[in-house]
Amino acid sequence: PNRVGPLGLLQPIADALKLLMKEIISPARASKVLYVIAPVMVIMPAFAAWAVIPFQAKMVLADVNAGLLYVMAITSIGVYGVILAGWSSNSKYPFLGAMRASAQMISYEIAMGFALVTVLLTSGSLNLSEIVASQEQGYFASIGLNFLSWNWLPLLPMFLIYFISGVAETNRHPFDVVEGESEIVAGHMVEYSGMAFAMFFLAEYANMILIAALASTMFLGGWLPIVDLPILRDIPGFFWLFAKTFILLSCVIWLRATLPRYRYDQIMRLGWKIFIPICVFWVVVVGAWVVSPWNIWK
Repeated sequence: PNRVGPLGLLQPIADALKLLMKEIISPARASKVLYVIAPVMVIMPAFAAWAVIPFQAKMVLADVNAGLLYVMAITSIGVYGVILAGWSSNSKYPFLGAMRASAQMISYEIAMGFALVTVLLTSGSLNLSEIVASQEQGYFASIGLNFLSWNWLPLLPMFLIYFISGVAETNRHPFDVVEGESEIVAGHMVEYSGMAFAMFFLAEYANMILIAALASTMFLGGWLPIVDLPILRDIPGFFWLFAKTFILLSCVIWLRATLPRYRYDQIMRLGWKIFIPICVFWVVVVGAWVVSPWNIWK
């Protein structure tokens, strides 16, 4: 059955119970220890990165000064779990899927890193709370138009590159060549079953939500309201963060519903020949613009 509850709303709960009760069967020639560690290494960074994301002013689990660096470092660990999953299964299909996934993730992490460097240049801080606070300064914020003072406007190309690279790094459609059913079955998790199999998809969706929340924090003002009105200031800050995150997640689902899957060579060409050169150029432009007298955002 694929419709549990009214309108199928209880289907995820039914799937979770089913996977919890299924046996985890490992291949006979698999490296057992690495085989078990791999899904844990994939899902843990997705949850650990939430420690530094501010939901509103002074509402953050760990308000570390190097929060941006922590996010970039912790999210890059997930690729090791993908490689271990493909290697430890001792099968050609998971191995090919792992090589594809790791190359794709590393390629787009570079573009995402450059995009976040421009955020660092404009805000002058690695602390995520200070990055959000810096987005309510400047000319537009002084006249109440908060949404024009956010980083998305001066850094629009970087915002788009960061968001698209996030979709590619999480292997979401149209970049989901890792799970090409007609070529390599289900990618690096093909030999997994039960809850170990579910952990890969939990990690995928957790990373997807994380990317949307980070994009909202870095480029869309985080907990800041759209315009500076008294009635909007009374709304809790975490509501605005959740609303912006929900809109970006809706865009990810929309991409899945409308675009065809790209070929692997097209995905790599987009990352290395288009995104990374644009990012390098834009870092130089933003660096010069920040110190110029024409910077009306600060």
